[in-house]
Amino acid sequence: MSSHHESIIREPLITGENITYAKVTEDVLVPVENKANKAWWIGFTIAALGALMWVVAVSYTFWNGIGAWGLNKTVGWAWDITGFVWWVGIGHAGTLISAVLLLFRQNWRNSINRSAEAMTIFAVICAATYVISHMGRPWLAYWPLPLPNQFGSLWVNFNSPLVWDVFAISTYFSVSLVFWYTGLLPDIATIRDRATGLRRKVYSILSFGWNGSVKTWQRFEAVSLILAGVSTPLVLSVHTIVSFDFATSVIPGWHTTIFPPYFVAGAIFSGFAMVQTLLLIARKVMNFENYITMFHIESMNKIIIVTGSIVGVAYLTELFIAWYSGAEYEQYAFLNRVSGPYWWAYWTMMTCNVISPQLFWFKKIRTSIAASWILSIVVNIGMWFERFVIIVTSLHRDYLPSSWVMFYPTWVDVAVFVGSIGLFFTLFLLFLRFLPAIAMAEVKLLVKTSSEQSKKALIKAGKVDKEHAKFYVESLDKYDSVNQADYAKI
Repeated sequence: MSSHHESIIREPLITGENITYAKVTEDVLVPVENKANKAWWIGFTIAALGALMWVVAVSYTFWNGIGAWGLNKTVGWAWDITGFVWWVGIGHAGTLISAVLLLFRQNWRNSINRSAEAMTIFAVICAATYVISHMGRPWLAYWPLPLPNQFGSLWVNFNSPLVWDVFAISTYFSVSLVFWYTGLLPDIATIRDRATGLRRKVYSILSFGWNGSVKTWQRFEAVSLILAGVSTPLVLSVHTIVSFDFATSVIPGWHTTIFPPYFVAGAIFSGFAMVQTLLLIARKVMNFENYITMFHIESMNKIIIVTGSIVGVAYLTELFIAWYSGAEYEQYAFLNRVSGPYWWAYWTMMTCNVISPQLFWFKKIRTSIAASWILSIVVNIGMWFERFVIIVTSLHRDYLPSSWVMFYPTWVDVAVFVGSIGLFFTLFLLFLRFLPAIAMAEVKLLVKTSSEQSKKALIKAGKVDKEHAKFYVESLDKYDSVNQADYAKI
């Protein structure tokens, strides 16, 4: 490994001086091995209060039925399915970063994959809570499973996309959970070896007897590649099947073949935005500036540009096809979205999802921590409004004007949604407290090849062309964790 070096013109994936394997371990395990700091406790308290709100709202729903929500005879789906699709979409980035980028040998994933995978697990859990709540009779939640029910040999309707959802999302959750936990094993073993007493016993059980032998590492890498290969088609299939909930219907505004690729692009779009939101905070609070660098932030912003542009093209395609089809009901459905009672939701969606990501074309914005964080939140607000617009504006006005109604959320609707965000952040903060947020074993692979100090050593040794060295140093201007004055001395 020591004899191999990347091209000098490639930007470093690890910055800082004196980065050794031991220092990587010390830096990453500070939040795990020491007492939680004040910032963590503040965040956890707020998140726990949100989770408590969720418990109250869901319990109220179970006790009184879904009549506690703002649903009516025309709008039978609203905030509940909006939240479900939003959370499933957020869960997409974790598997894409972990599986797809692993298969394509993109080493910049190594610093962000662990947190993204955890985010996937927690987002899918939040999505599942919406499904169970919306059933009305949650004690019969097992009915969508392919089991004969208590009335005899009556099976689920395998032609229903709602049943496909059960298969797709449960498979996605299971594979993602195994993938995430498999990647954790070497790092949990590291914590085990440094711990004492009860902590050592707990982490010893969790590490499944990891001993760090060559054979163990070979099996680990083989299993990781197999799981990545299994997970990659799931990235495409899960939100494709979620889109079938709408696309296989005959309702104007839903019955369209563009939904599957459009939903997948939107899921990756919102997922990367949420990863950006979480990691920029964790980077600052947990002092991970040397491991989550500006290269990672800029790379994710570039993916947000691409997927946001795809979503924008999908919006325009929908409008064009509605006009070109000549179907008056389809045309009215989109006219109602644009200028009807919910016009404000449609234009909020267009502003957040189409216009705001285009700001990342400017390098100054793309490499700004504050701008990246604000725009990542804007994108997720826009993606929630997208699902709201698709669902509510397509339902509240149907073929019979006598049944046209407006949907107004109740306090329970709002509390379930806000509470699910609290639940998500509670789980994520507990993850940051007890498990390493960065994959130490994978980051250590980059120390001697892709770190700033390894490239600086090459420049000092005179093994690099001067023009290439100059280009490399100039590319570091955007890094907030690099001291430019050091290079002036070389």
